[in-house]
Amino acid sequence: MAEKFVLIGSGLAGGLLAAYFGRRGYEVDLYERRADPRAGNFVGGRSINLALSTRGIHALQQLGIADEVLRYAIPMRGRMIHDRSGNLHFAPYDRDPNNHINSIGRAALNTTVIEAAQRHPNVRVMFNHLCTDVNLDVPAAHLVNMETNQASDARGDAVIGVDGAFSAVRRAMQRLDRFKYDESYLAHGYKELTIPPAPDGSWRMEKEALHIWPRKSFMMIALPNPDGSFTCTLFWEFAGPRSFETTKTDDDVRRFFDEEFPDAVPLMPTLLEDFRENPTGSLVTIRCAPWSYKDKIALVGDAAHAVVPFYGQGMNAAFEDCFVLDECMAEFPADRERAFTEYFSRRKENADALADLAVHNFIEMRDKTASRTFRAKKKLDHLLEGLLPGIYLPLYTMVTFTRIPYAEAAQRARRQDRVVCASLIGTALLVVALLFLLFRSMVR
Repeated sequence: MAEKFVLIGSGLAGGLLAAYFGRRGYEVDLYERRADPRAGNFVGGRSINLALSTRGIHALQQLGIADEVLRYAIPMRGRMIHDRSGNLHFAPYDRDPNNHINSIGRAALNTTVIEAAQRHPNVRVMFNHLCTDVNLDVPAAHLVNMETNQASDARGDAVIGVDGAFSAVRRAMQRLDRFKYDESYLAHGYKELTIPPAPDGSWRMEKEALHIWPRKSFMMIALPNPDGSFTCTLFWEFAGPRSFETTKTDDDVRRFFDEEFPDAVPLMPTLLEDFRENPTGSLVTIRCAPWSYKDKIALVGDAAHAVVPFYGQGMNAAFEDCFVLDECMAEFPADRERAFTEYFSRRKENADALADLAVHNFIEMRDKTASRTFRAKKKLDHLLEGLLPGIYLPLYTMVTFTRIPYAEAAQRARRQDRVVCASLIGTALLVVALLFLLFRSMVR
C-alpha cells in the first residue's frame, strides 16, 4: 500500500511538493486555507512579485513544467537604478547576457504547480480548509472547513508543513522539548503599489529590468508584469520621523513621493488609493531546528526557514527544498525518518546562510546601488569573472545563476574578497615603491 502524506499549504512550495510526491506514487492530500486561486480569488496587496532563477527553474524542470511557467515570466537582465533627479543607471546582473532573473506573478505560478500536482490521480487538493493544530504522534492535522465551519482530522503516514512563515505545523512542533525557534523582524515594512500599463498596453519603463529607487534607509522597487504593468513595493520604516506611522494623510503621502520618487509619481495614478487600501506587511526571518519529528512530521519552505525577500531567493530556496526532500525520499525509500533527517542536514546550513545574505542584500540595495563605488565593484567582479573563468565567480552569480549551495557560495565569496583586497593593496604598495624609486633616481 502506498504511503500517504498530508500536506498543509498549497502555496508555491506546497503545490510543487505535491507534484513531486504524486509522481513518486505516494497518496497525497493537500489542504489549503485559502480559496482556489484559479477561480480568481487571488488577493492583491501582498504579492511582492517573484524572481524565478536557476534553482527554482531546476526544480520545475524535474517535473517538466519549467517552460510552461516561463511563458508567464518577463526576463530582468539587471537593475535599473533611479536617483532622486530621475537619472537612470543600468547595472547588468551578470557579464553573460543570457543570465537573467524572471519576474513572475504569484497567482500564475501557483496555478501551474497546483495543476501539475493534480495531473496525478493520487493527489487530492482541498481548498478552504484551515489547519488549526497537528497531533504529532498520530500524525493528524486538525482542520476546519472555512465554508461550512465543520471540523475534521486528516491522517496519514506523515504530515508535511508547507504552510508558510506562520506555519500551524511548526507551531505544533514548537511544543516539543528542545525545539529551537527564532524569529526576527526588520524595522521596515512593505506596501504594494502599482504602475499601470500605458494606454496602448505597453510598459511605461524599461520592462527587462528590476527597477530600484535606493534612498539610503529605505527604497522602492518595481517588477514588470506581462500585462504591461509594474508591481511596485515600498520598503520603509514602520516608525520614525518619516515612516508608515507618521505618514497618514493623502497630502503626507503625495509630499513624500514627490520628494523621493519624482519620476515615478506621474506613472502611478492610483498611488493614493493603493497606499490607503493595501496593507502594510512585515518582513520576518525565521530559523528553527529540527525540521522533522520522527518519521511523522517535516517542514518545507518558509515553514522551516522564512527569509526576507531581498535576494529574490525565498521561493527558489523553497523549490530547492522540494527537490532535495524528494531526492532524500528516493535515497531512503524504506526509512522515512532518515530521509527527513538527511534532508535537514543538507538544507539547514544553506537556509541560515541565505537568511544572512538576504538581510545583507537589503542594505546593499537601499544604501549602495546608487553609488559609483558600488557600480565600479560590480564592473570589477565581471572583469575578474571574464579573466578567470570558472575560478572567480561574483557572489550574486553564485547565488542566482548556479546551484552552488548557499553556504558554500558565501564562504567562497569571502575568500575571493580577501584575495582581491590583498592583491589591490599589494599592487598599490608596489606602485608606491616604484614611484619612490623613480623619485629618488630623479633627485640624484
